[in-house]
Amino acid sequence: MFRTQQIKEIEQLQKECETHDQLQLKLNWDMLKKRESNHLDFLHYEKGELVAFLALYPFGSTVEVCGMVKPSERLKGHFRQLFQQAMETAKQNGYKKILLNAPAGSDAAKYFLNKLGAVFAFTEHQMEWHASVVEEVDGLTLRKAKAEDLDMRVRLSVEAFGMAEEDAKKMECLFDSDGDSDMYMIDVDDKTVGKIRVKQEEGQAWIYGFSILPEQQGKGIGRKVLLRVIKDQSSDGNSIHLEVETKNDHALGLYESVGFKAVHSQDYYTYQY
Repeated sequence: MFRTQQIKEIEQLQKECETHDQLQLKLNWDMLKKRESNHLDFLHYEKGELVAFLALYPFGSTVEVCGMVKPSERLKGHFRQLFQQAMETAKQNGYKKILLNAPAGSDAAKYFLNKLGAVFAFTEHQMEWHASVVEEVDGLTLRKAKAEDLDMRVRLSVEAFGMAEEDAKKMECLFDSDGDSDMYMIDVDDKTVGKIRVKQEEGQAWIYGFSILPEQQGKGIGRKVLLRVIKDQSSDGNSIHLEVETKNDHALGLYESVGFKAVHSQDYYTYQY
């Protein structure tokens, strides 16, 4: 677990990098602040100042890599050194897939990733709801997930997202330990057809893991669910956000149709050991 001073140093470095580069970094702070140990985090100091930071974020057998370097300390090998340490740790932990995350507008990140031999995989948009009127919907029920819903939650991750069953079960159990988020099951005609997770933090509501069984898609259920969540969260005074991959054209179109607009973009690259 990070000390309070380290958290402040990482936050300061992030602010300096974002101001200098005019972009937004994705450091998964919700996971970072809840670390039980620091073995997936790598920091480099020069004369007592934090100048480079890299972190690994596991999602089942996949691990995401995020990091940053102080603008005046770039091209000195600091990040490559941290990356090499991180890859050794990733190997030791048996992660099968490496995803590197970089802001879409970062030329410095693209230069490093190209030299590394990483291959572009997809772009992810952070979207925010900007509409003003929410229509009423009926014909479905959103209910808090119960212990007996675990198998269906795993099935949804496997069938809707293509996850391995083992990874899906690990992720669902991890979500259950997150006290800041709520998992809802989506019922239509007394049958469970989907799930959606809503995380609330500092006046923001984030939508994650929204999935509908393949055989139930195309019936307008997804749009109704989003409108219901938007109405509930906006009534509570929260701004509403989500993330979506650009390769998922159907999901992107659905979110845009109910008033979501892209505000930031992150590029993801795959890397082979």
